[in-house]
Amino acid sequence: MVWKNKLLWQILIAVAAIAFIVIGVTRGEVPLVFNKAVRVCLECIGLK
Repeated sequence: MVWKNKLLWQILIAVAAIAFIVIGVTRGEVPLVFNKAVRVCLECIGLK
């Protein structure tokens, strides 16, 4: 019984994550997030 409850929560969290990803993509936030990730990486290795 416990594993069914755990599986249900895992599925719900996965569906919510996919929904948030789709919302972000439809709002055009992919380039914004990518640019921020590049800046953070460059700052971490000290190039910027």
